[in-house]
Amino acid sequence: MLSTDTDILAAAASWRRAGRAVALATVIETWGSAPRPVGSHLLVDREGDFLGSVSGGCVEGAVITEAIEVIESGAPRVLEFGVADETAWRAGLSCGGRIRVFVERVD
Repeated sequence: MLSTDTDILAAAASWRRAGRAVALATVIETWGSAPRPVGSHLLVDREGDFLGSVSGGCVEGAVITEAIEVIESGAPRVLEFGVADETAWRAGLSCGGRIRVFVERVD
């Protein structure tokens, strides 16, 4: 079962208080069929532990990898996943949609 957005944001604060380096990924735009709505969150720590969901499948794995890089660099980024190229099936968006995800370090 997915945690609520409130649970995820509370967990982000808790993880930070515990000294864990974390990033928060948020769905900022969808087009067509998308697994998760705008505003969905995924919390990731430096070790790759996570809570929540922004998509599922291989997209989630890609977002976790990018989130760890954001934790290290401190530079936020916007990620886009869709069906416009042949990587769509590998990325897990074979449903015909597109999503944009904002990833930021939580300090």
